Amino acid sequence: MFPEYRDLISRLKEEDANFLRLFKKHNDLDQELQNLETQDFSQKHTEIEKKKKEKLHLKDQLYSILKEKAAT
Repeated sequence: MFPEYRDLISRLKEEDANFLRLFKKHNDLDQELQNLETQDFSQKHTEIEKKKKEKLHLKDQLYSILKEKAAT
């Protein structure tokens, strides 16, 4: 995720508790989605879609932080 910000991500994970929290939550959701998608999709469709939206929202938040920090 965001390879162009790899160094900044590493730094923010150490220096910014909010960024680290968002980053971990995004990764946790990613893992949950991978697990759900290997199960019976028809029964989990609503749950998967909800988690995908939450993951996308987190990714947007992370990207906003990265853009802001990269500009300073």
